[in-house]
Amino acid sequence: MIKNYIKYFLPLSIVLFTSLTSCKKVFKEDNFVAYFGGEVLNPQEKYVLFLKDDEVIDTIYLDKNNRFMHKFDSLTPGLYTFKHNPEYQYVYFDKNDSLMVRINTLEFDNSIVFCGRGDEKNNFLMELFLKNEADRSMMYDNFDKDVKSFIKNIDSSYAIRKSFYLKRKAEIGWDENFDLVAKASLDFHHITKKEIYPYAHQFRTGENIRTKLPSNYYEHREDVDFENALLTNYSPFIKYVSVMLNNVSLQKDHLDLDENSLENNIEKLNITDTLIKNQKVKNVVLNNVAMMYLLEDQNMYNNQKFIERYLQLTTDSKNKKEISEIYNSVQNLKVGNRLPTIELVNTENKPVDINTIITKPTILLFWTSHAESHFIASHKKISDLKVKYPEYDFVAVNVNDNAMNWQNSLKKYNFEGIKELHAVDFETIRKQWVITKIHRIIILNADGTIKNGFANLFDVNFEQNLK
Repeated sequence: MIKNYIKYFLPLSIVLFTSLTSCKKVFKEDNFVAYFGGEVLNPQEKYVLFLKDDEVIDTIYLDKNNRFMHKFDSLTPGLYTFKHNPEYQYVYFDKNDSLMVRINTLEFDNSIVFCGRGDEKNNFLMELFLKNEADRSMMYDNFDKDVKSFIKNIDSSYAIRKSFYLKRKAEIGWDENFDLVAKASLDFHHITKKEIYPYAHQFRTGENIRTKLPSNYYEHREDVDFENALLTNYSPFIKYVSVMLNNVSLQKDHLDLDENSLENNIEKLNITDTLIKNQKVKNVVLNNVAMMYLLEDQNMYNNQKFIERYLQLTTDSKNKKEISEIYNSVQNLKVGNRLPTIELVNTENKPVDINTIITKPTILLFWTSHAESHFIASHKKISDLKVKYPEYDFVAVNVNDNAMNWQNSLKKYNFEGIKELHAVDFETIRKQWVITKIHRIIILNADGTIKNGFANLFDVNFEQNLK
């Protein structure tokens, strides 16, 4: 992979970096100039967004060769995000780093390789991220195991990745600021699994194993700095806090074992308010709790109490506005309402109004070429359902793709008997129809009114909605 990267980028790096960003160049103490560039293969947009703490700093446009380059006159060292819709990844800049990245949108994370001043640290982060993702894909069956076997499994996995971390730390010799990020990526993945296990085990097996946990099982919580604003928007931290709040709220004997219930989510808001004093960190966590709750696939029509409590606790006006907009959109998808009109086209690129084409009970499913396995699985599932429920129409709506990728995916697999539509603007359908999870299904009555706005195609009880 490194060799391929050099092959693609050597001419560009010679031209752009030799005179500007030589690793031998000595920078003055007050000079914080930095460079960020690269190439995007199979681009989905004509630009790359560069962000800090979820705020866009710059929009960097691709040239005719799908390459980009940007000089920052002053860039504070730390963790940043680059985004090429719909994907994103992190990049860490030390003082005067000059980084290039190669991205293939068809395999976004697996394709990323950095080169230039600061590349070793960033390639380490990507390697560790991919190791964590591979481990995550295998961890679900481990939740069925007894306590002793589960702990042995995750400790062994952690030891392997910690050895990798220690080796690269010694080789690269990074400073304590970067080590905060590197250690967070290593440790939060591990302790996240520990927090998930008690309630995941009960969900999957029906056994409550909390009384069988060792007395020191939650000792890791004492080492988590919930007040550290430097990690506030770092995904490993947010994931950990989310599952920890789930675990703590589900420990309450009077609560149902339902992480999406109104009572449990208000409990999460209250725990966050008590646990975290740093208002910046608190706002991010509160927003994440609210976002996860409002976007879950459930009947979300009595959420006023939740929203009121959320608005009492957060002080972030931007987040308040966003959550309120999502809440209002959810209310528009109540049973009996019609779907808000959005811009859709059919395979002949002709406009379609969803509210005028419904003549039978209809299932709307959603897909994107960025989740190919889901695209295939959902269409096969729908093909089976068409046989069992001929009284239904089935409409597949492509989201988060350009028209070319949409059409190419349809030609590649050629699923027959399903009406295929394309959402022209992803942001509109995301906000108006609250499409944030690709397995979401909307069921319409024959008159076009909503029967169930938040169903899950792969729920074991899904077909109960069709009877």
